[in-house]
This record gives sequence, C-alpha cells and structure tokens, in this order.
Amino acid sequence: MRAHLTAAVMAWDLAVLAYFLTINSIYLLFCVVAFIHLREHRRRWTPLSLEAVMRSPATPGISVIAPGYNEEATICESVRSLLHLNYPQFEVVVVNDGSKDRTLAVLQQEFELVPAPMNHRQPIHTQPVHGVYRSRVHAELLVLDKANGGKADAMNAGINAARYPLVCLIDADSLLEEHALTSAVLPFVEDPDTLAAGGIIRIVNGCTVDAGRVTRVGMPRNWLAAFQVIEYLRAFLVGRVAQSAMNALLIVSGAFGVFQREAVVGVGGFRHDTIGEDMEIVARLHRWAADQKRRYRIVFQPDPVCWTEAPESLSILRTQRNRWQRGTLQVLSYHRQALGRRRYGIIGLFALPYYFFFEALGPIVELSGYVVTAIALAFGLLGWTFAELLFAVAVLYGTLISLSAVVLEELTFRRYPRARDLLVLAGFAVLENFGYRQLTTWWRVRGTMDFLRNKQGWGTMTRKGFAKA
Repeated sequence: MRAHLTAAVMAWDLAVLAYFLTINSIYLLFCVVAFIHLREHRRRWTPLSLEAVMRSPATPGISVIAPGYNEEATICESVRSLLHLNYPQFEVVVVNDGSKDRTLAVLQQEFELVPAPMNHRQPIHTQPVHGVYRSRVHAELLVLDKANGGKADAMNAGINAARYPLVCLIDADSLLEEHALTSAVLPFVEDPDTLAAGGIIRIVNGCTVDAGRVTRVGMPRNWLAAFQVIEYLRAFLVGRVAQSAMNALLIVSGAFGVFQREAVVGVGGFRHDTIGEDMEIVARLHRWAADQKRRYRIVFQPDPVCWTEAPESLSILRTQRNRWQRGTLQVLSYHRQALGRRRYGIIGLFALPYYFFFEALGPIVELSGYVVTAIALAFGLLGWTFAELLFAVAVLYGTLISLSAVVLEELTFRRYPRARDLLVLAGFAVLENFGYRQLTTWWRVRGTMDFLRNKQGWGTMTRKGFAKA
C-alpha cells in the first residue's frame, strides 16, 4: 500500500514538475521574444513618428470613453489628464454609471456642466441614459448620466455616443500620459486592418500627480502595491509584448485600449454577462475576423502609458484576483468552441489553450503541488532532493522571470530613474516568490471554486486618490 502511495505521489509531483518547467520555459521564451521586439519597437517608433502622426490630416479622431462608478475620489484628476492629452482631434466621454456617491456632482462643479440634447444613434442596447451634459469650459468633454448597468453597459453607452472612428476605453480612475493617444494610434495609422491596440498599465501608487499628470515616478511604500508593480511589468513587458508579436494577444486591458468603433459595434459591443469583458471582446473580435476570413491584427503598444491605482489592502486585492480568475474562466467557457480549432489560427491553436492550461488550471496545479509535496515530505513518501528540484523549478525559475521583467524595464523605458527604486524592484522581484505568489495562487483557486458555484458580481473596490504634488 505504501509503495503504491509513494508511486502515486511521485507521479503527480513529476507531472507538477513538468508543468512548472513548461510554463516557466514558455515565459523565458517570451522574455527573449519581448526583448527583440522591444528593441525593434524603440528603433522604429521615434519621436519623429509621433510628430508625423500629430501633423498628418489623415490621423483618425478618437473618442476617449471613461466609465465610472463611485469615482468621486479620482474622477476630476482623471478627466483633467484626459483633457490635456496631446492629440489633434479627440473628445472625452465620461459615463457615470448610476454612481451612489458624488461623482456626477463633482464633475458638474469642476467642469461647469450644462444639459445637452441626446442626438446620437444607439446601435448597442444599454440601460436608460438619464442625462447628457456638455462642459462650458471644455467643448470636447461630454458626460453621460445613466442607470446602473455595470462596466460593460457603461462602455456600450459611451460607444453609442462616440463621434469618431476610434474609441479609447479607459477606467475612470486612471491617468493617461500626454502622448498616450498618439502612441496608441500608431498601429492604426500603419495598418488600417488593426482592430484594437492596448497600452501598458503602470502602478501610480508611490508616484506624485499634479494637474492630472504623473510628475514623479517612484515605488509604492505599501508592500502589496510594490509586488503588483512586478506583476504588471511581467504581464505587460514580457507576456503581452511577446503575444502581440505572434498576433496571439487575447487581452487588451480594460484600463486602456483603443478599438475600431465599427468593429466593436459589429460584434454587438461588450457583453453584460461577464466580468472579464476586456478579454471577452478581444476573443470575440478574433473569432469574428477569422469567421469573415478578413485580414486583421490586434496589437500591444508598450509606449502609451496608463497609470492606475493598485489595491493596498489584502481584502481588496483578494477580491480583484478572485474576479480576474472568474473572468478568465468565463471567457474560456464562452469561447470553448474555438479551443484547438485550426480555423481560428494561432488564437485557437495557442492563445486559448495557453490560457486554459496555464492561467485557468495553473493555480490548482501549483497549489496541489505545494500541498502534496509538503504532506509527502512529512510522511517520508518523498525525498528532499526531489523536493528541492521542484522548489528550484517552481520558485527560483519564477524569480528569474520576474528579474528579467525588471531588466527589460531598465533596458527599454527606464521609468524608475533612481538606482534605489531599481534595487527595490529587484528585491520585490525575488521576494514575491516567497509567500505573495502562493497567496495569490490561493485566491485564484478560490476564484475557480466561486466560478464553479456560479458566483456573480464584481465586489467592492475603494480608492484612496492620487498623491498630489
């Protein structure tokens, strides 16, 4: 009996070892691809490219849509940053999605809003829009006040009201850098078949904000936020850069993405019945274009920066990661018919399987590996040598990937100019693998359990507001 149990434990741990070796090797390959792609990107898109886009009469107009719910702490700074964007032709559409706080009131007071007629078509069905407002001091600012319908519904209302061919979807608690739109529109100028482009999301905690602009970049003092800086660098500068280079990008972050308005309307807008609406719309655009047999691309642009506030409490971060996991599982469930199918190209053969095996199942495999190994060691069913090998592949290999993301940041963008900040980044890149990663793995397992129980809802997200100069 003991021999059979030992064999079973060894077989499972070997499977977990192979799993960790595979996923970390894929990410190491992503690091190499990202490094090559980022170097090429820096050589190709220079400040002169941005100037050419700014001067060209062919540069398409953009409607920047910011849906918000209970955002009174950050909404004014966010709108100011949007109004100061350096772009030849754009408008800002703020959608107040039935907020229960003073979001609409502070907007009315700060930007001198007055009622305006609602004279746009509504190709996408949404909850009723109660009021439309224009700013007396900023002609390009439009505010919609509507019944609460969730983020997807608010974005659809903004898309209905948009008057330009491109729509930029951002979170109302985020800040765009001055040239973000110009950088984000480059793929559309270069190739009209571009359906969507996403920009990089960076953590604003620890930075200083003045008049809607990040004036000093720094590391967060809160340890949870500091760990998230590493996660975001790894996800964007490694994962999404590499996936974009393969035309296998499956997520354009809901915090900052630019879409062809016609394409979004063509697929029916954002779905209401998912909490992973940013991933779902991209998966649907891939399938829509493949079904039509049209040439297309969906890309990630590492230059345009959107700053967002990261959770600084365990309870809020837990809620966020639970929601992300449920959203990923929902999207994979909705698009399971495309999984492994050649007609959907690299999305069906690589992107969806990758997310299924390494994002959806990853937390369960990882947690089971920790638990089974610990129990096996305690009862003498497994030798320490194998346990150390598993630890090296799972944790030390993961540390190498995190440090690689920090190196990519330093070699390409250097947004953290102080040596002290780089040392802190490197330190947290190591430390996150010893406790924080395991904690987020458990939260994602709970998210999987909640998905299987059909739990709905976003949960509560509270904002502290930006650190003022």
